[in-house]
Amino acid sequence: MYTTEQLFFLLSGLFFLALFFTLLVNSLFMRFFHTFGIRENAPGLMRWNACSKPAFGGIGFFIVFLFGFAAFNVLFPRTTDPFRPELLGLLAATGLGFLMGLADDAYDTRPLLKFVTQICCGLLLLATGTRIDLSGIAWLDQSLTLLWVVGLMNAINLLDNMDAITSVVALAILVAALLAQLFTRTAADIHTVVMIAVCGALGGFLFFNWHPSRMYMGDTGSQFLGVFLAYVGIRFFWNTTALDGTVNGWRQVSVTVVVFILPLADTATVSINRLLKGGSPFVGGKDHTTHYLSYAGLTDPQVAMVFGGLGLVSAFLSFIALAFIPVWLPFHSLFYLGYALIVAGVLYAMTKRPQIARPL
Repeated sequence: MYTTEQLFFLLSGLFFLALFFTLLVNSLFMRFFHTFGIRENAPGLMRWNACSKPAFGGIGFFIVFLFGFAAFNVLFPRTTDPFRPELLGLLAATGLGFLMGLADDAYDTRPLLKFVTQICCGLLLLATGTRIDLSGIAWLDQSLTLLWVVGLMNAINLLDNMDAITSVVALAILVAALLAQLFTRTAADIHTVVMIAVCGALGGFLFFNWHPSRMYMGDTGSQFLGVFLAYVGIRFFWNTTALDGTVNGWRQVSVTVVVFILPLADTATVSINRLLKGGSPFVGGKDHTTHYLSYAGLTDPQVAMVFGGLGLVSAFLSFIALAFIPVWLPFHSLFYLGYALIVAGVLYAMTKRPQIARPL
């Protein structure tokens, strides 16, 4: 339908359209709804940034996400792609996650309600055909899928603890997925269009969220991104195949862990450290891996660049694994899982350093 050059310009135009639309929407929100999502900190709750700021960045994400579906229908009108069950399930699950986040930002809902909603998001994906195919045992793969969706929604939410961190990590994950899509499948696909649109939305949001930030994405953004990235992870990494279509469980696990190592490592580190001290992993605090990089002397923008750089390295490694390694050997698993272990180990070790005053 389109030549390669035409498709490149169309997708590039879509990215910049999404970026500028997000800039416009967030500018309007900053002007007319600048108190949305601002809440007083609960007693005993510590946040990295003491300044109260509006938390509506995620609204732009979801609008642009829906725009991506509409744009695909305009660019490729003769396809029935948007009506596949798994895509309808994605729309339903992300919509539910978005609404839950919106309610939490507005009314500070109970954690149990959020947890139940996250389970429902996972069940919606499962019911419409999105699941991890790893063991060949239906109930085990379904349980792993549910654990993945709920776990990643919480991991992305916990990672949203410093200016720009979640945005740059999400961008790196989407870059990895786009590389997998563009070089091992086809660009004329609804996933390509939607992911590029969301990348544009994240880029537009970064203009307001880069340190010193003027707004947060809030639970509206982190819950939406959690569901969306969980789906992306299942489709492009958990269920990945070699170029000849062969499946290797070690490849699936290795590539997925590498791509998602930053949110997984941060969540694991915080959970382990807090549980050892008798605390809860699910409350805000100044003990994340990002915070300890700051205690070590990095500024907030430098921490964001470190996480963004590590995310891009992981994206590059995943691309190599999917595009240039036709036969997966034990050595490859050792290398990829070793890389992930080193990243996680270094981040964990940083939290064992003395906690000194935050640099100005």
